[in-house]
Amino acid sequence: MRNVLNIKIILFLSITFAYAQYPSGKSILEKIDQNMSSTNRIVTSKMIIHGSRNIRTIESRSWVQGTDKSFTEYLSPVREKGTKMLKLEDNLWMYSPSTDRTIQISGHMLRQSVMGSDLSYEDMLEDPKMENNYDAEVLSEETIDERSCWVLLLTAKNADVAYQTRKIWVDQERYVPLKEELFAKSGKLLKRLTLSNITEIEGRWFPFEMTFKDMLKTGEGTKFVIKEIQFDKNIPAYLFSKAALRK
Repeated sequence: MRNVLNIKIILFLSITFAYAQYPSGKSILEKIDQNMSSTNRIVTSKMIIHGSRNIRTIESRSWVQGTDKSFTEYLSPVREKGTKMLKLEDNLWMYSPSTDRTIQISGHMLRQSVMGSDLSYEDMLEDPKMENNYDAEVLSEETIDERSCWVLLLTAKNADVAYQTRKIWVDQERYVPLKEELFAKSGKLLKRLTLSNITEIEGRWFPFEMTFKDMLKTGEGTKFVIKEIQFDKNIPAYLFSKAALRK
């Protein structure tokens, strides 16, 4: 009986010790935000949309300031060229050159797909700093693509967040998510995100390829490939205005 008790005590202490070796969820989120966020950045990228019937590639350039402001201009194909999008805090506007009109994306429209991709307008409005919106708990350790990862469960701090829970696999050395699963309040898996081609640039690790999969849609998902990225560059203030949409 004493031996059984001793074994239980050893197992309990071993589990307790193992969990004590985990960093806090909060500290991990802080390091992720240091990698993924910046004062501002300029990004040239392409979005490869794998639809159920065809594949489309859309190229764009974005100017991003902090977490609340961004301006995007679509460069190709011809059908999308000149389309522009402006985000100011929780507001989103889009300009279409074919109609010469600017519309505000709001209400139910926020759940619509961005140009047929697996990304919604609601996703574009989400605060990229996860620490601002989620509490994090470290669940375990796993390996993805031969990289040791912390597995975190994120729970939303308020009901306004698009995804009430998220599960993320974070590279233990570089503190970049390699995989994310996004869930509805009901627990239903809505979207899956995989991040790859992690590259060190200007003292930070950043994913140059991301595949976003809407689990409620057919197709292989939408792949984002960053062609060029510059951090902490001067961005003209006029870009973050509705007037810039029509220039």
